[in-house]
Amino acid sequence: MNSPLIVVYKNKEYFINESGELTYDPKNSYIITNKEIKETIEYISNYSLYAFEEDIKQGFITIQGGHRVGLAGKVIMEAGKIKNIKYISFINVRISHEIKGCADEVVKAIVKDNSLYHTMIISPPRCGKTTLLRDIVRQISNGNLKRRGMTVGVVDERSEIGGCYNGIPQNDLGIRTDLLDCCPKADGMLMLIRSMSPEVVAVDEIGSEIDINAIEYVMNSGCKLICTVHGQSMEDMEQKPILNKLVRNKAFERYIVLSNRTGIGQVVGIYDENRQPLII
Repeated sequence: MNSPLIVVYKNKEYFINESGELTYDPKNSYIITNKEIKETIEYISNYSLYAFEEDIKQGFITIQGGHRVGLAGKVIMEAGKIKNIKYISFINVRISHEIKGCADEVVKAIVKDNSLYHTMIISPPRCGKTTLLRDIVRQISNGNLKRRGMTVGVVDERSEIGGCYNGIPQNDLGIRTDLLDCCPKADGMLMLIRSMSPEVVAVDEIGSEIDINAIEYVMNSGCKLICTVHGQSMEDMEQKPILNKLVRNKAFERYIVLSNRTGIGQVVGIYDENRQPLII
């Protein structure tokens, strides 16, 4: 609110002027008003903000098409937990898009003999890790003429992988995929193992001690796991005490490292459990 309207496209930032044209000059950009913020929130919530109360606690609303609208303002706390967000003054619209086929080369490195290697995707923010994870899930779930499809369970804590709207994934996750939407990762992993009998479990952005405990449970159950984590390199994983334990114990058999140096979603390295680079 009272700030320029900004668009980020292909990792480049633009402002929008009064005529709706793109510009690099913030001085000539359109300034968003409080009235427009309120109207936008009413519109995206179908004029029933109360119906999205649980989503708002998480800081976002997912709309039809799987697009996510991030919200920020005054946070209301109750008993040490977030109850609501009032006086919303900041909106961040993230356009959901699938890139089918973006995982073609990666899948070759993580699938063998109709099974999957335990795989970790390491990526800085905004480098396409969720897009890559989504396409991996779709491909291993569907299978093809050379490779059978596998049952996949997805825990989508922030509605980014499936982009669910009213419980229905807006993104294609494959024909053998089950999804838990808006479910805490650790709880969801255990629920899937106990109730849905997946061959593969997929989760986004792990990092807490409770996540690691759940990952170990999944692996010990005989289920394969794919996850993503924020980081720049293999060395980053070794410097994070919680994740270093998994690396040291060779829990993961494949590491996919992403970068945005020459473009979003660039795979800069694929490594085995011994941290040795693979050529695919």
